[in-house]
Amino acid sequence: MPDPLPSPADLLMPVIVGGPERHPPQAPPPGRSGRPAGVLVLLYPDVAGDTRVVLIERATRDGHHSGEVSFPGGKAEPDDVDIEATALRESAEEIGLDVGGAGVRVVARLDSFWIPVSDYEVSPVVAVAERQPVLTPSPDEVARIVAPRMARFLPSSPIVIVERRVRDWPLRYGAYDIDGLSVWGATARILSQLGAVLAP
Repeated sequence: MPDPLPSPADLLMPVIVGGPERHPPQAPPPGRSGRPAGVLVLLYPDVAGDTRVVLIERATRDGHHSGEVSFPGGKAEPDDVDIEATALRESAEEIGLDVGGAGVRVVARLDSFWIPVSDYEVSPVVAVAERQPVLTPSPDEVARIVAPRMARFLPSSPIVIVERRVRDWPLRYGAYDIDGLSVWGATARILSQLGAVLAP
């Protein structure tokens, strides 16, 4: 990975509108940190040799991120030896990832993001599978699995501008339109950053 990592596309950063425009908080209040969480950014080759990235549409429930598009992952547990273990464990639970069967190896981390609404400090763990994994969504947590081409997130890719109210905030933000799903927020910024890394 380059050091420093390239920044995600500016258009993807949410802006609070309806008054003086400002960004939502980007870091926890001084003196505290968000709850650690890990997500798996899993890349694999399809039968045509194109690189695919695994995303999930979360099941519609009462949680903060219900129905959103994200990476498989979740909060760190006391038995996880590191955030990579968290991302792999959660992926096994949510999408049935068999690390050995797909030849998965962790290769890097991207920049962490704090999620204000759920107070998670999310660390993206990038992994590569030698072959296409067999994935099964957990019916309690995942509505469906989608695997767009990674080329869809290179810096030249189109970004759709959206204005909508999210909870109590009127927001404007950039998003990727993937298979009829709107990919925005931290998930979009992670994809944009990885796309900027891979573009050269």
